[in-house]
Amino acid sequence: MTLWKAVERRIADLLGGERVPITGRQRGDVPDVEHPWLSIEIKLRGKEKFPPAWISDALDQAIQSSDGKKCSIVVFHGYGDSYNDAVVMMKLGDFLKLKSSSKWEKTPQ
Repeated sequence: MTLWKAVERRIADLLGGERVPITGRQRGDVPDVEHPWLSIEIKLRGKEKFPPAWISDALDQAIQSSDGKKCSIVVFHGYGDSYNDAVVMMKLGDFLKLKSSSKWEKTPQ
């Protein structure tokens, strides 16, 4: 099994979904992982450092200022873009904690 397939399977398991085989699918047809309320696309990066230092620094800053009691996120907003199009990043472990403690699991949106 290739590494990217193993990564997709593991993340699908962590999130409570099922990996969708790539056979016959076109870009944007279906997500990498079938899930009741998430559309999950997984990207495996190569051996280069990921995330880039400036993104890692932003997340570290959010984590350091969270006092360990809050969920740490970074919001990426492009100049002139709609605020609704900003991108939110957080650690998967934090997302899993948030997901398990939220109503999302019980009431899909």
